Amino acid sequence: MTPPPDLFDRHALEARRRRAARLGPALFLHEEAALEIKERLKDINRAFTNVVIVTGFPDFWQGEFPQATLVEDTPVLPLELARFDLVIHAMCLHQANDPVGQLIQCARALQPDGLLLVATFGGQTLTELRAALGQAEVAVLGGLSPRVAPMADIRDAGALLQRAGLALPVADADPRRVSYASVDALMHDLRAMGEANALNARDKRFVTRKLFEKAEVAYPKEDGRVVATFELLYLTGWVPDASQQKPLRRGSATARLADALKTVEMGEDAQPVKTDKREE
Repeated sequence: MTPPPDLFDRHALEARRRRAARLGPALFLHEEAALEIKERLKDINRAFTNVVIVTGFPDFWQGEFPQATLVEDTPVLPLELARFDLVIHAMCLHQANDPVGQLIQCARALQPDGLLLVATFGGQTLTELRAALGQAEVAVLGGLSPRVAPMADIRDAGALLQRAGLALPVADADPRRVSYASVDALMHDLRAMGEANALNARDKRFVTRKLFEKAEVAYPKEDGRVVATFELLYLTGWVPDASQQKPLRRGSATARLADALKTVEMGEDAQPVKTDKREE
């Protein structure tokens, strides 16, 4: 079978990141992600001594984790097998042509009982902009083209960890809403984030001013400002190891859940039975 075409234009993506560096990068969401990762590592209460970070913005992440090794999020990651006890995939999985492949490579780079921690954008990111640009394109150009990349929702993201062979997978979301004076201001920030459109299927024609004027009108406002949703997803998974906790065998429980909850257990034909004398 012929493999599907790449979703992202890697050369364009790298050019977008270089432009972001020239603009003076707007990495406030990376700052949020770095802070959250540090808090999660504190909660784990374990010292990680061999850390690698996969990212498209190495300067920022090196400053946050000075002792970590930094590697670029290339399709083939330059990672040695079973070398690290912590891999952080930092704010770039949503731009990967093969996200499962990225996670598998990270998992293989981990030692037994090593931790993979991912921060990335989720499916609710920029839903308002996607809708406004869609309406504007239909009005101005008579059709649609992909302008905001599709991103995984939280259920799909959690499944990626299992496909990568990781144990104890956890996925959770942290939506953030950011207010801007205009669609132009939002687009400027996206360029400064390195998040401008790098899809292979993007319309490569010059974008007329009229398109963004229509998008400004179509964009829902709050107190006269446009508000953009950025959904940050955090994924954690561990390389399987004999020392990890495992679920009990089905039917091996030695206590009834109803007793623990101090409630009445009901079967299909059962009648309620009073178990607490205070009810009499």
